[in-house]
Amino acid sequence: MKVLVINAGSSSLKYQLIDMDNESVLAKGNAERIGIDNSFLKHVPTGKDKVEIQAVFKNHVDAIKMVIEALISPVHGVIKDMNEIGAVGHRVVHGGEKFSESVVIDDKVMDAIKDNIELAPLHNPANIMGIDACRNIMPNTPMVAVFDTAFHQTMPEEAYLYAIPYDSYEKYGIRRYGFHGTSHKFVAIRAAKLMNKPFNSLKIITCHLGNGSSIAAIKNGKSVDTSMGFTPLDGLFMGTRSGSIDPAIVSFLMEKEEMSSEEVNVYLNKKSGVLGISGVSSDFRDIEDAALHHIGRAQLALDMFNYQIKKYIGAYAAAMGGVDCLVFTAGIGENTPMIREGACSNLEFMGIKIDTDRNEHTLGRLNREGLISTDDSSVKVLVIPTNEELMIARETMELV
Repeated sequence: MKVLVINAGSSSLKYQLIDMDNESVLAKGNAERIGIDNSFLKHVPTGKDKVEIQAVFKNHVDAIKMVIEALISPVHGVIKDMNEIGAVGHRVVHGGEKFSESVVIDDKVMDAIKDNIELAPLHNPANIMGIDACRNIMPNTPMVAVFDTAFHQTMPEEAYLYAIPYDSYEKYGIRRYGFHGTSHKFVAIRAAKLMNKPFNSLKIITCHLGNGSSIAAIKNGKSVDTSMGFTPLDGLFMGTRSGSIDPAIVSFLMEKEEMSSEEVNVYLNKKSGVLGISGVSSDFRDIEDAALHHIGRAQLALDMFNYQIKKYIGAYAAAMGGVDCLVFTAGIGENTPMIREGACSNLEFMGIKIDTDRNEHTLGRLNREGLISTDDSSVKVLVIPTNEELMIARETMELV
């Protein structure tokens, strides 16, 4: 079966066509500037030259039509016709409490996704537009929704509830939902396979570290805690996000700086994190370079980031009663030896021992998977490149 994976944004649409017989990517690309002037499609067919196609995308339907045309093109296509696409898997950011696993999309599912718009107002509407466009063009092709939040729905109440009046949870659904679930699940399953042990027998901590970062505790195949909360702002601080802070800071800033709620939201989501601390950049590559040259507060930002990761590792090991495996993934986790070493330093008492040569040279910045702990480390430390698209394709194929 060939599965088309769609990740729709408000003005963009990323896609991959995956042959599930061998899990190979046949083509991938991105439709940019949907509904904006100068829209175009970047199409990368495996084994052929990549192309950039200028086109007018008035909406997501136009973009999907162009994706299909690119996939079946005699010149840069990879399939003969649209009927070769057996199913479409859609990334949907928020499933709320209604979805604890991926589901085949029907009208009831669409209504439920719409009900969760208030929990993800920037993402769910765009995901809905992508689904509607595909259903319009491929009405007889099964569609599956794969939710970022679904994997974390196994968290117990003591992990997902906030200590505010309970009726705020009952009325508004204010609780910890967690995100990056597809990534956490993919790398945890892969870690179990690399360790040659059953997934449901392990205690795994997964560190998805990128411009957006989250950490998850996965016990016996289920997520039992995660750092992101009601929104992706909670938890670790990130490229421009503050992460967890004393909530009283919000009202204090609003009073002192005469900020509106919208302004303080921008302050915490767009101006904080490593950008706010370092005064240099929100990109960890720039921060690492600046730290080497003693520029600004770059080293402080790195030290704070490593310190927070270390605290989560310790907390989640305690919550699970131990840890068998620690995984680093996503852009920073996969490609920054300095962060991996810093986050694991002084954790030898927990059985976490990093092999410097493996961390720096064997893997380094090569975006490869492998072991970076010492042979006598009781906790295996792994670097595993995430592949959310493949996870979406697998869950789509399993359902249809």
